[in-house]
Amino acid sequence: MSELATLARPYAVAVFKRAKETSSATRWSDTLSFLSAVINNAEIKALVGNPRFSKDKLSQLILDIGKDKADADAVNFIKLLTANNRMGLLPKIAQIFEELKAESEGYIDVSVQTAFPFSKEGEQKFAAALEKTLNKKVHMNVAVDQSLIGGVLVRAGDRVIDGSIRGQLQNLRKALQ
Repeated sequence: MSELATLARPYAVAVFKRAKETSSATRWSDTLSFLSAVINNAEIKALVGNPRFSKDKLSQLILDIGKDKADADAVNFIKLLTANNRMGLLPKIAQIFEELKAESEGYIDVSVQTAFPFSKEGEQKFAAALEKTLNKKVHMNVAVDQSLIGGVLVRAGDRVIDGSIRGQLQNLRKALQ
C-alpha cells in the first residue's frame, strides 16, 4: 500500500500544482473522482493490466468514457499515465490530491465512529471541540458502531483519538498482561 502511495504522490503533487496555477482544484477533484470510478470498474480494470490491449486504445477508451469530464489538461494527464503504465494509480492519486487540497484549504476530513448517534447540537459541539484540538476546520463523517460500547473513535489523517470504552478495555487488558 505504501508503495502505491510512493508511486502516486509525484503525479498527485503535479496535478495539485497545476490545479493551483489554474485555480481549478474543484474541477480537478471532480475529474479525478470520476476517473477513479472508471478505473475501479471491473471491466476497465481488466484492460488496464492487459498487455494485449494497447496503451493508445486504453487512453482513447478512457477519454471516450470521460469526454465531458476531461479538459485539455486532463487529456494530457490521462495520456501521460497510460504511457507510463500508471493508470492503475488513479484512485490513489485522487486520494492524495484530496489530502493536498484539504491541507491547502485549511480543513481535514475526519472519520468519527460513535456508539450512539449524535444529536444535532451534540454533533456541532463535538465538531467545534475537534476544530479546536486539531487547529483546522473539520469535515466530519459520522458512523454509528455499537461495538464501541460507549464513547467515540476519531480518525483524522494519521491521528487516531480513541475515547471509546472498547479501546479503554483493550488498554486495560494489555496493561494487566
